[in-house]
Amino acid sequence: MDCQSKDAHFIASRRIWRCRTCKRQYSVKVGTIFEDSPLPLEKWFTAIWLVANCKNGISSYEMSRHLGVMQRTAWFMDHRIRLAMKTGTFRKMEGTVEVDETFIGGLEKNKHSNKKLRQGRGTVGKAIVQGVIERGQPGQKSRVAAKVVKGTDAKTLQGNVQKYVVTGSYVYTDAHAGYSCLSAKFVHDFIDHAVTYAKGLVHTNGMENFWALLKRGLKGTYVAVMPFHLDRYVDEQAFRFNEREGSDADRFVKVLSQVAGRRLTWDELTASDDEFYVLANMPA
Repeated sequence: MDCQSKDAHFIASRRIWRCRTCKRQYSVKVGTIFEDSPLPLEKWFTAIWLVANCKNGISSYEMSRHLGVMQRTAWFMDHRIRLAMKTGTFRKMEGTVEVDETFIGGLEKNKHSNKKLRQGRGTVGKAIVQGVIERGQPGQKSRVAAKVVKGTDAKTLQGNVQKYVVTGSYVYTDAHAGYSCLSAKFVHDFIDHAVTYAKGLVHTNGMENFWALLKRGLKGTYVAVMPFHLDRYVDEQAFRFNEREGSDADRFVKVLSQVAGRRLTWDELTASDDEFYVLANMPA
């Protein structure tokens, strides 16, 4: 509770708790993704199962049909569940690590005339996602961390590598100039994709595989997302990738174990900037 008191008692007739200090009543949903939701937990558990186990994600329209709720309710539930799928504490990666970035957004030629930025081709007007993947060792699966970044400058890209990777590890990237100084703290090698996609063990094919999974979900299932929400879609795909060797029940329990302390309100979810644009999510 807000008063931080631990002196509370359970009202069995109403199945809620009451704080003896501030006299406020509350349920076990307080402080979780379920807080202030009038929906029964049976619907929430079904939604968690679907989001955690549908390989390419599940749209809010399909979720609404499954649960018998309005589309915007399903959309709100989806984002709350994605927040619970976000990795909290993260063990730094070591051994052999691949680092890459991708661009997510619609093609200029497919946009309405008043939406075109008219500043060039390729990466213009697209969101940038950087990913780091630790190659699996014998008896250990590979795992990924990915996040939306503001730019591809050396400070941003190398800063994330230092954040997620143990110093001295083998780090493989493409020929992007933003990674040029990694050799100061890592055993760094790169592959020039203009020449070849692999040079022995030096490649970023693991990250390319993850990008394919991410874009398949964005393009085929969600169709369009706002940059304001993109990070949660990335977290969703990263969760399923990292938990891919478990069963459906394992992933369900994993999400449930992370619902506490992750409340998301409607105002927080829908707070946006007028400069944000809709991403058509065509492959970059």
